[in-house]
Amino acid sequence: MLGYPRSFAQQVAPYPRSPVIAAIDWAPAETIVRKAKGGDNWPLTWADDGAIYSTYGDGWGFRPRVRDKLSLGLVRIDGGADDFRGVNIRSESIEKYGDGRRGEKAWGLLSVDGQLLMWMGHANREGAECQLAWSSDHGKTWEQSEWRFAEFGLVGFINFGRDYSGARDDYVYAYSHDGPNADTPADRFVLMRVPISQVKLREAWEFFTRINARGDPVWTSDIEKRGAVFRHKDACLRSAVTYNPGIKRYLWWQAIPQPSGHVDRGDTRFDGGFGVYDAPEPWGPWTTAYFTRQWDVGPGEHGDFPAKWTSRDGRSMHLVFSGDDAFSVRKATVRLAE
Repeated sequence: MLGYPRSFAQQVAPYPRSPVIAAIDWAPAETIVRKAKGGDNWPLTWADDGAIYSTYGDGWGFRPRVRDKLSLGLVRIDGGADDFRGVNIRSESIEKYGDGRRGEKAWGLLSVDGQLLMWMGHANREGAECQLAWSSDHGKTWEQSEWRFAEFGLVGFINFGRDYSGARDDYVYAYSHDGPNADTPADRFVLMRVPISQVKLREAWEFFTRINARGDPVWTSDIEKRGAVFRHKDACLRSAVTYNPGIKRYLWWQAIPQPSGHVDRGDTRFDGGFGVYDAPEPWGPWTTAYFTRQWDVGPGEHGDFPAKWTSRDGRSMHLVFSGDDAFSVRKATVRLAE
């Protein structure tokens, strides 16, 4: 593991092995499909019209590319994992400019009741804070909340099936590493929820605090009393969660930040590793389905298992990741424990 401190290279997964998933096998590297080169992030959601919607950061989108580089651009993706087609969506009400911390980015997307929800990071234009936005016309026009989460820098949504079908209840769930800056690792992740009908109201959001003696989650409206839903010292940063109904597990893809002292700890576009953790509920208990400090290709800063491209039995999935600064797709096969 050239270039990595020995202590970093020898670190192990923060949670025990999954009792359900024995292994995740990746298709050969030469089968990876890469499109929309020059852009990163790529959070995903499966909308009511059957399309996958995504955003890119610091790029030009799919061909034909937009003329001016965007820090936040939108795309619609049709088709299957083997024959998908990406089309750029132009929206003056949400497109953003400015590289790096100066430009707002999209960290999470969710389609629910025909509406697209988006968490925008770098809301203070200095690399911190998150703000909610929403669109009722599949991304053509957007509105933004007047409030922000100053405490969180990388908020994302838990995705279920098409337009939130198969969700466990009438709440929208979101998560973030517990820190305001999008490029600074934290020691833990936090979980939050809101009734679907009140998602735009700041006062309706609740925060996970702990699991009680009966094994049930405890929630609070006081953000200062939030607790950890996942712990990994100095390694909680960019991630994405999707529910896999075929195996009845939540899958949490988490990038492993570059080691301390690296010039940009969040930059794993071309080199680095990640973990995939699974649980029966959004609050856990979390176990490790896959973990590597050094993948055979660059894993990117963001990885997502789109529900649309997951088989009915849950054993065939596709990881969409921003490796090599592109919309990269690689097939994954889940081997279940006996």
